[in-house]
Amino acid sequence: MAQNKKHRLPDNSQRLAVVGRTGSGKTVAGLWHLSQRDLDKKPWTIFDFKLDDHISLIERVREIDLGEVPKHPGLYVVRPHPSQQEEVNEHIWKIWGAQNHGIFADEGYMIPNPGRNNAFDAVLTQGRSLKVPVIVLSQRPVWMTRFAFSEADFFQIFQLNDHDDEKTVRRFIRQKLDTDTLPDYHSYYYDVGRRSLYNFAPVPDEDTILETIDSKLKRQRRTL
Repeated sequence: MAQNKKHRLPDNSQRLAVVGRTGSGKTVAGLWHLSQRDLDKKPWTIFDFKLDDHISLIERVREIDLGEVPKHPGLYVVRPHPSQQEEVNEHIWKIWGAQNHGIFADEGYMIPNPGRNNAFDAVLTQGRSLKVPVIVLSQRPVWMTRFAFSEADFFQIFQLNDHDDEKTVRRFIRQKLDTDTLPDYHSYYYDVGRRSLYNFAPVPDEDTILETIDSKLKRQRRTL
C-alpha cells in the first residue's frame, strides 16, 4: 500500500466520498478537503443536516434559505429540517441547472431520493461535465445512494462500526480494508483513477483548516 505523501487530491470538478463512524474524524477531513477547493472562484453550498459543530465554526460562511442558489463565489450553508425533502431535492436541481457550483453534503444519506426525479443522483452522474464537484460525507454508507460511490473519483475511509458499511465501500474500491485496525483519525484514501490505496495520516488541525478557509473567503470578498 502506498504512503500518503504520493497521493493526489480531487480537482475542482471531481467527486469525493468520505465515510466513517461518528467521532472518527470524517467531518474535519471533509472540511480540510473543502479548504483545498476553489471557494474564491465558484460558490460552494454546504448541506448541514446535523447542525454540525465543526461547520458552525466557519466564520465567513453565509447562511442561505433552501432554494436560494448564490451566483457569487464563496461558501454558503443551508440547514434543512428532515421534513424538507422536496425542498432539498429542488434546491439541488437548481444547482444542477446553474452549473459551476460545488456541493458539500453532511450527512449524505439524509439527501432525499425521490426515485427517478433524484437531483443528487443527476449531479453525481453528470456533475463533472456541469462543473459541479461534490464532497459527500456519511457515517452509514449502506444507506447512501450507490451513485455516491460508483461515481466517486476518490474515497476516504475512516473507522466504521458496521461490517455491512465496510462491505458497501469495498464493492466499489475492490481493495482489502480493515477499518478496525486504523489508528484514531487515520484513514484509507483511494484514488479511483490510479486504482491506488494509501494510508492517510490525520489531516491538519481544525484551527489550521478554518484559517485556510477564512483566507480564501477573505480573498474572494476583496474581488467582489
